[in-house]
Amino acid sequence: MAFSNLTSKAVLLYDEWIKDADPRLDGWPLMSSPFPTTFIIGTYIYFVTSLGPKLMENKKPFELRRIMAFYNFSVVVLSLYMTYEFLMSGWATGYSFRCDIVDYSRSPRALRMVRACWLYYFSKFIELLDTIFFVLRKKNNQVTFLHVFHHSIMPWTWWFGVKFAAGGLGTFHALLNCIVHVVMYTYYGICSLGPAYYKYLWWKKYMTTIQLVQFIMVTVHIGQIYIMEDCQYQYPIFMFIIWLYGSMFLVLFLHFWYHAYTKGQRLPKIARNGINKDQ
Repeated sequence: MAFSNLTSKAVLLYDEWIKDADPRLDGWPLMSSPFPTTFIIGTYIYFVTSLGPKLMENKKPFELRRIMAFYNFSVVVLSLYMTYEFLMSGWATGYSFRCDIVDYSRSPRALRMVRACWLYYFSKFIELLDTIFFVLRKKNNQVTFLHVFHHSIMPWTWWFGVKFAAGGLGTFHALLNCIVHVVMYTYYGICSLGPAYYKYLWWKKYMTTIQLVQFIMVTVHIGQIYIMEDCQYQYPIFMFIIWLYGSMFLVLFLHFWYHAYTKGQRLPKIARNGINKDQ
């Protein structure tokens, strides 16, 4: 009886909460509730941390160079397209980079931002293939907490962002992330072409620096919400989550930087110039 009452209250709270969702997203794929996203992420975590390694334990690693090259360069193209869409739907066409609130109208530019936000959210599912490729190639040492946590938390938090606040200053970190992914997946794409191309990958260390700069910029930009007066951004809780996300990943990547490049624990044996044979 107590459990039934608790369930009923939870359903009522959910129904009351979801009423505030953006009606422009009604009928969009995966937008009906957070449960499909949660299920996909849970399945992903289970596969890459348990089921996948067990299935591959007594098998030879798959050779996936062609598939990975196609995948990585496809993500580069997708990231370039999303960068353009974020710029044209606000960040290069009127946003101030300060208190930019969500435009809930059905104007062409506002709807373009909604589509850009949903596509960015969906791209996070595509990027789950990063880890699956690691597992199929038996590169389990690369399935780190930082990697899995990053790939898991992004689609889950972005479901709420798209559902309630598709636009405004909360999308700045998505724009930056798309730009960084153009660089990052270009590196992965070249690396997947084979050893003959490793000589072009001397800039791996700088790629990590770019990621660190990304998190600094996200943290500083979103931190403005605490010093701006009368900023009527509709969902301040998202600002706190983004600030917490930026700060947390800044610390985690600094920790990675220290161990990889200061102590040299993750540098490859073939060279000390940032070329990673395991990509």
